Amino acid sequence: MIKIYVKKIIDNSHAKTWDDAVLEWGIYNCEEDESLTESCVCGKENLRYLYTIINRITNYQLHPIGSVCIKKFKRGDLNAEIAINEQLFKILKAVENKEYISLDSKYFSKKLLRYFYDNDVFQKNSYNNGDAYNDYIFLLNIFNKRNKDNITANQHKKINALILNNIKPYLKQKLSIRKKSL
Repeated sequence: MIKIYVKKIIDNSHAKTWDDAVLEWGIYNCEEDESLTESCVCGKENLRYLYTIINRITNYQLHPIGSVCIKKFKRGDLNAEIAINEQLFKILKAVENKEYISLDSKYFSKKLLRYFYDNDVFQKNSYNNGDAYNDYIFLLNIFNKRNKDNITANQHKKINALILNNIKPYLKQKLSIRKKSL
């Protein structure tokens, strides 16, 4: 199984060694398959997260790839991207299921909040004085609070507004979930 995967990566890379070839690849897309019907190009079955990877030099794409195979690249940047994608799907499911989303480590991380800021998820408006950075800092400060019982009703409203008006639309646009067919 792994030999097939390694061969596909090297054959579709400019470099001809594994160590050099893995540096050419990046994550292009990710979707979640709730029915677990897809198999990785390596042969592993029942994938939940279906990644498409692309070679930046040859433009060749491989799909579907499981996160375990991407982790075989041993690249911190790709591992971090996998972790962010899985958090994004977790939040999207919670929003779609109308679950209460608390600003804690169940759904969020400092890296995820930074990801949202870096990807322009927070919009400039009169509530943040025309600076989306203020929303990022607000969420980061609340996330870092040791005692979440001290969060005011207005802070809770602002958190919910940011999740529903900024984060949810971003997730719906960015992520694709394959639903189980009836």
